[in-house]
Amino acid sequence: MADRPAAVLLDVDGVLNPLRRVHRGYRRHRATPQGVTFKLWLDIAHGRLLRRLITETGAELVWASYWCENANEWIGPRIGLPHLPHVPIPDRPPDSGLSLGAWKARQVSVWAGHRPFVWFEDEPDVIDCLMSEQGIGEHLLVAVDPLVGLTEEHVDRARDWLTGLGGTGDGATGAG
Repeated sequence: MADRPAAVLLDVDGVLNPLRRVHRGYRRHRATPQGVTFKLWLDIAHGRLLRRLITETGAELVWASYWCENANEWIGPRIGLPHLPHVPIPDRPPDSGLSLGAWKARQVSVWAGHRPFVWFEDEPDVIDCLMSEQGIGEHLLVAVDPLVGLTEEHVDRARDWLTGLGGTGDGATGAG
């Protein structure tokens, strides 16, 4: 394992902001990064779940979303997360030939390198994209249904994988 702790990569849309309100714990918010208004469903319970995961595993929580640094202003405070580092994900060049998920997976793999990570993500094509990246470290992709968003079961799966990293981690990508 690298000298840096494992990372827990966190997407926003479809993960923390599901496509529909799942239960009463979700509250409607408006965010206007760079002058564009978005309507979000956010649940403060996610902040507690994620903070507990980090405390119990010693991993580092990192935004891995097209929101980039904007997540620290518009998402984190609304669910009780501190300022977090983020994976720099530049705009996808129109001539890249890559889907949004493939572009994001490429940026994540470059950022992570050999560092182990768990990624909460809803883009279905990132699984194949991560599998094709060279030189990527041990990782677990926890696939999140964008209609439902992040659940306690997703976080439990990440916790189990992170606590087993020192022993039998196989480096395989998994869906959850």
